[in-house]
Amino acid sequence: MGSFHLSQRQNPRFYRSKGSAVAVKREVLEVPKIPRATLKEAQAALLEYLHWTRSIPFMDAENMSKNSPHFLRNLLEKVNIVKDVRSSMARFLRYHPINEFEPFFESLGLKPWEYTPLLPRNLMFLSDDSLFFENYRVLCQFGIERNKIGRIYKKAIQVFQLESGALPLKLQAYQELGLSHSFMVKIIVCSPCVLIGDVDMKFIKVLEILRSMGFDHAWIQEHLADQDSYNWGLILRVLNIFSEMFCSNELVRLISQHPGLLFEGSGYATFSLIGFLLKFGHPIDQISSMFLQFPKIQVQQFVSNLIKCFVFFHEIEMEVDEIAKLVCSYTVLLGSCRLKKTNSLLSNLNVGKKRLCKYIQENPQELSKWVIGLRIVPLPDSGEDIESKRLKMKFLLDLGYGENPNMMNKAFKVFRGRGGELQERFDSIVNAGLDKADVSEMVTVSPQILNQSKTVIQSKIDILVNELGYPLSSLVTFPSFLSYTTQRVRLRMAMYNWLKDHKKAEPDLALSTIVACSDKIFLNQYVNHHPSGPRVWQDLKAELSMDK
Repeated sequence: MGSFHLSQRQNPRFYRSKGSAVAVKREVLEVPKIPRATLKEAQAALLEYLHWTRSIPFMDAENMSKNSPHFLRNLLEKVNIVKDVRSSMARFLRYHPINEFEPFFESLGLKPWEYTPLLPRNLMFLSDDSLFFENYRVLCQFGIERNKIGRIYKKAIQVFQLESGALPLKLQAYQELGLSHSFMVKIIVCSPCVLIGDVDMKFIKVLEILRSMGFDHAWIQEHLADQDSYNWGLILRVLNIFSEMFCSNELVRLISQHPGLLFEGSGYATFSLIGFLLKFGHPIDQISSMFLQFPKIQVQQFVSNLIKCFVFFHEIEMEVDEIAKLVCSYTVLLGSCRLKKTNSLLSNLNVGKKRLCKYIQENPQELSKWVIGLRIVPLPDSGEDIESKRLKMKFLLDLGYGENPNMMNKAFKVFRGRGGELQERFDSIVNAGLDKADVSEMVTVSPQILNQSKTVIQSKIDILVNELGYPLSSLVTFPSFLSYTTQRVRLRMAMYNWLKDHKKAEPDLALSTIVACSDKIFLNQYVNHHPSGPRVWQDLKAELSMDK
């Protein structure tokens, strides 16, 4: 919104020559308060200057002097106090004119880091922009509090650029449509864009629809927030969609119980929720039913909770069709649960992803117990867990870990996976053609090689033997080969072969030398030995990334 406003006006003059608005904010917050007596004298001096020297109307000058503490604080830092603050400030202001827009904007309720981008570059005096000041006076006379006019300026700077006499006519046009004075004051503060262009017919249509349902202007006024902006076109679209989804009685009950469906973000969160559910194949009649059961929670929070649940299901590797079933069948439950982070849940529940997926599908209501603020109770061991631990213990005993209890405990943490899966992965390496004793030694040296699926292990062995041309026995001396990604291995070997063809690498380097060293060492010791090496390295990396 800020960048849009800037395009409508002259380039801004920044409040500070260096540093961001955030730095200005931090600086202002850290400055100590001005003593009360000093503040009063400074305010009096500023009032005299603004009213008597600059001819600013007394009410406005007084408002500026009393409601611009940040500006006064900065001004006092520049003044050399000789006898008293008031006379010293008056002398300073006599020879150092101020940018009047700074205390003016601050007196309208804006902080320095808010009005900094809005300061006109080539103007210092309010009288230099008579149109701006005229429209400001119209808003004041209409009854809008001065400390709220700054919000209007931020939201719709075009209101202050209206031609002379245009703003009163716009206000009159809305009042002639039957809108009360107090209601229009609220609307202008919340949604000043209604004053831009002709009468906002989408805004009027929303009022007509709500009035036909029994919601008067007082009800609307009650549910609008000064700090928010409203897109009446979007609100109208939500009303039109709801009118197709619900009968009149249902719609009235829904809006009266959950006005946030219309007004939070102008209904954008409601649109997001409907779109999210439609993507999962949620039928319209079920979406309607969900809204009628909507909990007492902000719509944006509901959508956030729902998305976090979806992310949680994805992170525990739940199947897509199972996620869709949960989202469609338990929408209200998921939207009401502010889940803890996935790693925290897995740790506190003391459970693996596979079992957790199954447990949630069978007991979805348990999700309500895993929210932020509640203590997580670990899941009890299942029969499968007990059997898995037995098989894992047997597997580790066969590897020779039983002689040392401490080593056994460490091994339980190092070897990830169920007991049956570990044995299956071990057997896949033996079945590739290696001796069982050699594989046991490999696993002892590099236990992490079993922390991947059987399919991945077989794929890496296939690359080693059939693609790179190395004998299977290479794994015995370099078992951690199975721990590296296939992309890393292919990139290193492709680069090594290129260097070897260009006589820049020895022809008989060990596989571990090529693959195991860090990228930095590989680049310095091998790739950079050829002038074209770095370029070829990047080309090979890009090619492999595209293939992936």
